[in-house]
Amino acid sequence: MLPKHEPMFISRSETFKFVAGDTIVLPCEVANTDPYVVAWKRGIAILTAGSVKVTPDPRVRLVNGFNLQIRDAVPQDAGDYICQIATMEPREITHTVEILVPPRIHHMSSSGHLQVKKGSSVRIECSASGNPTPNVTWSRKNNILPNGEEKLHSHILSIENVDRHKGGVYICTANNGVGQPASSQVILHVLYPPEINVERPVVFSGEGHEAMLVCIVHGETQPEVIWFKDTMQLDTTERHIMENRGSRHTLIIRKVHPQDFGNYSCVAENQLGKSRKTLQLSGKPNVAVFNSPPISQYKDRYNISWTVESHAPIEEYKLSFRRLQQGQEVDNSIDSHGSSSSSSSSSSLQMYGGGIIGSSDSIHNYRLGGISGSSSLGSMGGGGMGIGGGYGSYGAGNVIHWGRNDWRDVVLPAIPISHHYTQGMSYMIRGLDPDQHYEATVQARNRYGWSEYSQSFVFSTSSNDNEMRDLSVTFYGSASSRKMIDDICLIPVILLVACMRFLAPN
Repeated sequence: MLPKHEPMFISRSETFKFVAGDTIVLPCEVANTDPYVVAWKRGIAILTAGSVKVTPDPRVRLVNGFNLQIRDAVPQDAGDYICQIATMEPREITHTVEILVPPRIHHMSSSGHLQVKKGSSVRIECSASGNPTPNVTWSRKNNILPNGEEKLHSHILSIENVDRHKGGVYICTANNGVGQPASSQVILHVLYPPEINVERPVVFSGEGHEAMLVCIVHGETQPEVIWFKDTMQLDTTERHIMENRGSRHTLIIRKVHPQDFGNYSCVAENQLGKSRKTLQLSGKPNVAVFNSPPISQYKDRYNISWTVESHAPIEEYKLSFRRLQQGQEVDNSIDSHGSSSSSSSSSSLQMYGGGIIGSSDSIHNYRLGGISGSSSLGSMGGGGMGIGGGYGSYGAGNVIHWGRNDWRDVVLPAIPISHHYTQGMSYMIRGLDPDQHYEATVQARNRYGWSEYSQSFVFSTSSNDNEMRDLSVTFYGSASSRKMIDDICLIPVILLVACMRFLAPN
């Protein structure tokens, strides 16, 4: 233990961290210093000796005894500072100063605006300084980066095969935990030829109504858009109005005439190229939608129903159905279901009603359907009822058989004609097998032609009947006009049996 008259340090050597701009205070508390001199040194330079300031730096002074103060710290102030008692064998403590510097972005290889053509590659470098060394990240304003990430931890941003979706504001951010993060941004502007998307490839309308054909057009620079009907360029008239709001370009056709139906195209052009998209204005029915429950309450029949939107009255429907093989999967694509050549059968359903069309000599295919021509079966006429089941017979003992998994078609006149926009039908399919899955599609025809096939609809029969009901077909144009056609749709089971016996071969 030192004698009491010996000088000694109360402070201990330490490491201090100060942010640039702060005031540095380094403690040097001593005892029993008389008659010794206390001095501050940095390297070989003497800063103070006793109470006298030696350094010419105006920021340096002594406070509260021998504590050293340096105002407005700068990075150059970092280093070792020595407080020394000038004894025969000098005693000293050493303080280490580290200056923390907030991040600063001092270089961007592309700043402000950057214009590139579609398909080009972009490389932007962002350099930052600070203490400690900042972490540099890239982000995109109000969007994710082209690689799908929110941030990229790199000082280099690379974008390959640039397109309009990769344009935008890219932000370089430097952060080291000192002060506020620093950021700088670059706006990537992509030059590209016109790109067109159509809002609806097929627009359905009707005579006297208004139709709107819409093309969404993007391009840089802004493209000029021209509308065509077939090959004829359209001009603005009283009935043809062309509007554009931003990228949305609209051709409005007022009071549609029959000759307005057909193919249209929008053509967009700028300095980098030209693009065209086609649209169709159609008076045909829209695609029908099935709305019956997927599971029948009967084991051998199913009441299927659908609706369709059409500006013109529906004249007839064509319902197609088939039994699915076990394990067969059905997607939304519609199989081609032409005539079947299979002759396997385990049962048959007799056609009945006084309105059956055709004769035994006029049967040339194995389909149920068609309302005109010599190869038609199953059409309703004269108050009769088209067959609703899987197997059909016609005439004096002539029986047509279908394979269990073949497509079967039924053409159903829309009686009565409905002038409602939403129209539909309900039809009882008979002659089905119990506890089986079936697939169905339907088409609708008005004066302008057939609609596209509906999406496949899968329904199932029950293993047991829950209730006995009469055969029925329901036509409707809307909920308010839905009705049952008694002379077509109600045939007692006893009459059906009698018809079958009458038509059976001797």
